[in-house]
Amino acid sequence: MDDYTRKFNVISKDSQTKEILSAVYEALRVKGYDPISQIIGYIVSEDPTYITNYNGARSLICRLDRDELLQELLTSYLGIK
Repeated sequence: MDDYTRKFNVISKDSQTKEILSAVYEALRVKGYDPISQIIGYIVSEDPTYITNYNGARSLICRLDRDELLQELLTSYLGIK
């Protein structure tokens, strides 16, 4: 194992990530799920069954790379842009 820090670059930084995440959140809320818990389950496991099919939410979230999703969440949380 080397002692070098690996640099990770996200290729696409798109505002569409926020729109998709918002649509998925709303679909989960409408169907009566706890959106935060369900989205966390998806992020941790990358299992799309955590996301409802309602309004195409599952196919929407599958369009996002999990790394892009985590980047959007972290930059938003930290207020960095």
